[in-house]
Amino acid sequence: MQVAAREAPSRKPVPWLLPAPAFLVAAGIFVPLAYLILRALEAEPSVLREAVLSPRNALLLWNTLLLAGGTVGGSLLLALPLALLDVRSDLPPLLTALVGTLPLAIPEYVGAYAFLAATGPGGTLEAVLGVPVPRPGGYWGATVVLSLFLYPYAFLNLRTALRGVDPSLEESARSLGYGPWTAFVRSVLPQLRPALSAGGLLVAIHALADFATVGLLRYETYSYAIYLQYSAAFDRTYAAWLALLLIGLVTGLLWGEARVVRGLRLARTGAGAQRAPRRTALGPWRWAAYGYALGLGLASVGVPVVVLAHWMLRAPGMEAEIAQALAGTLRLATPAALLAVGLALPIAYWSVRYPSIASAAAERVAYFGYATPPLAFALAVVFFALRTTPALYQTLPLLVAAAGLHFLSEAIGPVRAGLYQAPPRLEEAARSLGYGPLSTFFRVTLPLLRPGLLAGFALVFLSAAKDLALTTLLSPPGYTTLAVRVWGYASDAMFERAAPYGLAMIGLGAAAVGILMRTERGR
Repeated sequence: MQVAAREAPSRKPVPWLLPAPAFLVAAGIFVPLAYLILRALEAEPSVLREAVLSPRNALLLWNTLLLAGGTVGGSLLLALPLALLDVRSDLPPLLTALVGTLPLAIPEYVGAYAFLAATGPGGTLEAVLGVPVPRPGGYWGATVVLSLFLYPYAFLNLRTALRGVDPSLEESARSLGYGPWTAFVRSVLPQLRPALSAGGLLVAIHALADFATVGLLRYETYSYAIYLQYSAAFDRTYAAWLALLLIGLVTGLLWGEARVVRGLRLARTGAGAQRAPRRTALGPWRWAAYGYALGLGLASVGVPVVVLAHWMLRAPGMEAEIAQALAGTLRLATPAALLAVGLALPIAYWSVRYPSIASAAAERVAYFGYATPPLAFALAVVFFALRTTPALYQTLPLLVAAAGLHFLSEAIGPVRAGLYQAPPRLEEAARSLGYGPLSTFFRVTLPLLRPGLLAGFALVFLSAAKDLALTTLLSPPGYTTLAVRVWGYASDAMFERAAPYGLAMIGLGAAAVGILMRTERGR
C-alpha cells in the first residue's frame, strides 16, 4: 500500500513577512464584527426582547431554516447522479463537466429573474406556447431556483470524492451477495460522507446569505429582512441583531459539519494499490442519462440564456449604460481578486511550508470570514467605518478591501493545492546553488504556483463580480455594477432593460469558469 507521507511540523524560524498578512486579515474580519456587536448592544433591553422574541422573528427563523434545508436536499439530489455519470459512465466527461460547472457563471438572482421573465402574462413561454405559465414564487419557487444554480458546489465535491473511491469496495460487497443498489448504499455512500457534508455546507451558506433571489421570488428570510431593515426601515440596531442571529446560524452549521466528519477514517488500509474508478457502458440507459444531463443543463443554463436573449431584442439602446456598469464591475472585481490572491499567497505558504497551530488558525480565520453572510459582514463594515473612519465610508477602496477579505478563502484553496504539488527539494536545491530566499521563491516556487494563482484569481473575480450584498451597502453614491443594475431592473419587473446586463454577467462568468476548467485540465 502506498501511503502519502505527512511532513513533520517545521522547526525553522518563520520569516516575519508570512504571518504579517494573516494579522491584517484577522483584524479586517474581527474588528468590524466587534463593532456589529457593539451596535447591537445599544438596543434597550425591553425593545430588544420584543424584537428578538417576536412572532415575526420566529417566522423568519423557520423560513430561513426551511429554505436552507430544502436547497441542500435539492442540490444534492441534482448533483449526485451527475457526479456518478461523470466518473463512472461512458458519457462524454466534457458534457457532464460543463453541466456541472457552467451554472456557476450565472448568479442565482439572474436565474430567478430569467424564470420570472419566462413565465406569467407576456412572458417568453406565452410567446412560444400561446398560453401563460404560472410564475414561480414563495418557498417552492425559491428552493427550486436556488437548487438549480447552487448544485455545482455539491457536484464538484462529489466528483472529487467519487474519483478517490476504490472500486474493490463495491466488488467485495457484490461478492457477498448484495445487489448493485445495496452494494452502492453500503460501500460507496459512506465514503461520500465528507463530500456530502462539505457540499451541503457550501450550498447552505449560500442559501442563508442570499437576499436577492428570495426578494424577487417573494419569500422572506433573515437576509432579506436585514436588507429591508437597513435600506427601507433604517432600523440599524434591529438589522444588527438579525445579522448576529444569521452569523449564529452559520456558526452552528460549521460546528455541525465538523461533528459529522470528526473521527472519520476512510483511507485504504489493506494490501495493494488503490485502483481508479471503472467506467461502465450504459447500454440502452445511455439515452436516459443523456436526457438527464441535457435537461439539467437546459434548465440551469439554457433557459436563462434563451430568455435573456429574447428580452434583449426588446431592449432599447443602452450601450453607454452597460459600458459604465461593466467598467464598475471590473473596477471592483479585478482589484478585489488581486488583493485576495496577494493575501492568500503568504498565508498558504506559511501553512504548507511552516505548519503549526498558528498557521492553521490563520487559514481558519479566512474561512470564517467567507462563512460570515456577506450582508452581515457588510453591515459590520458600515458600523466600523462610521465609528472610526467616516471618510472611508462608501468609497471604492473600502468596498474592494471588504470584497477581498470576504472572498479570500476562495483563493487560499488553489494556492495551497499548488504548494503541496511543488516539491520543497527544488527550493532546497536552489538555495544550495547560492540563491537567497526571495530569489528562490520568485525563480522556482512562483512559476509552479501559476495555475493555482490563476484559479484563485478567477474564483474571487467571479464572486466579486456577482456580489450584491457588499456592493449595495458599501459602494460610493452613483457607483454601479452589472449585478446592481440587473437586480434593480428585475425587482421593478423591467425585464427588457435587465436582459443586457444579465447577458453581460453570464459572459463574464463564463470566461472565469473557462479559466477554472482549463486550469483543472492542466493539472
